[in-house]
Amino acid sequence: MPQYNCENGGPAPESLTGAIFERTKAIAEYRVAEGLAEVDLGAPGVHDLGGGFVVEVFDGTEAHIALLREIFDFTAIKALLARPDFRMVYDGMHGVAGNTARRVFVDLLGAPEEALLNCVPKPDFGGGHPDPNLTYAKELVAVMFAEGGPQFGAAADGDADRNMILGGRFFVTPSDSVAVIAANAEACIPYFKGGLKGVARSMPTSRALDRVAEQLGMELNEVPTGWKFFGSLMDAGRCSICGEESFGTGSDHIREKDGAWAVLAWLQIIAAKNAAAGDLVTVEKIVTDHWARFGRNYYTRYDYENVETEAAARVFAHLKAQMSDLTALNAKAEGSGYAVEAADVFNYTDPVNGAVSTNQGLRFLMRDGSRFVFRLSGTGSSGATIRMYVEKYAAPGGELGLETATALKELVALALKVSDLAALTGRAEPTVIT
Repeated sequence: MPQYNCENGGPAPESLTGAIFERTKAIAEYRVAEGLAEVDLGAPGVHDLGGGFVVEVFDGTEAHIALLREIFDFTAIKALLARPDFRMVYDGMHGVAGNTARRVFVDLLGAPEEALLNCVPKPDFGGGHPDPNLTYAKELVAVMFAEGGPQFGAAADGDADRNMILGGRFFVTPSDSVAVIAANAEACIPYFKGGLKGVARSMPTSRALDRVAEQLGMELNEVPTGWKFFGSLMDAGRCSICGEESFGTGSDHIREKDGAWAVLAWLQIIAAKNAAAGDLVTVEKIVTDHWARFGRNYYTRYDYENVETEAAARVFAHLKAQMSDLTALNAKAEGSGYAVEAADVFNYTDPVNGAVSTNQGLRFLMRDGSRFVFRLSGTGSSGATIRMYVEKYAAPGGELGLETATALKELVALALKVSDLAALTGRAEPTVIT
């Protein structure tokens, strides 16, 4: 799908894309330029095609790496990778991340070639699905959960903007990842030595970041899904770090999510935690220490892909019809251990430019701070995707070590009961659980 980026480097806001769409309705003709000279896209250079038409080809990988070297302490990360008790593996999933990975991890940071997995870009992604999650990054997961496996693992999607972080036999949820990075950024990452301007997350992303913002006294914004909403806050100097539960993490160094940045942020934090001699401070240790300080937001997402469009519409109509009757909702919740405090449709007004975005998801909020959320996406000829997000908070000193499925079992059951999803769609199981 084509994307138009504005002068700030970020995705175009809805006001601009809407205006462009209106203009397309008035197009009466278009013209084609023929006979233009061939441009070699494989080599940097400037090509004058005549009539003031100039094409410049540049190496985006090197430009990106130059920026990353201004943000992180590559010397400290290189020392971490040189430790005999530390090994990493990076899965490029045969996307464009492979080019950056070899240049950064092998050439600049000294990792061995075997640290790279699927880092040769291929047009068909090697026959795989380049989505960095536990379902599709099976090869990396097998390596990281094997006996005696590496201490750090990461994966990128096809265009290298999304990421997944793993420790030895330990998965870091994207919601926890952005929270851990934000909590440690000022102390560990040179770029943030002056402190963070604020943080932000998409509405469906867990509230783990909220706990960090509250305790550290930072501004937090909850925005709709879509990176353009973060860009508005960054341009106004109100956001330094942001993230989405769909494996996207980034900062105000650019106006897009950046998978390489996220991986290096984690390596920088691990390096800082291991600056003193001693046993390796692992990814799992960093995350569990974070939970002990801020609490843990147990979180899962169920994706029901390619649902018949009409069936998906019935689910959302059924959900909306119940939102105003808390008594009936709590009757359904009886015996689950939860009580529904509020239910609403998430609408957003940009605090910078006043732009309004409506119908961004359905939220069901429990009295104990737990919640479940439903969003609809991908409607069209191939059907729709229903996303169900379920979250439960455990405060410091509470039950922080449960398996996610165990902690969320009753709340997942309640969400499915309220939505009547199985009966209305005929789908007994989700396509993907993350």
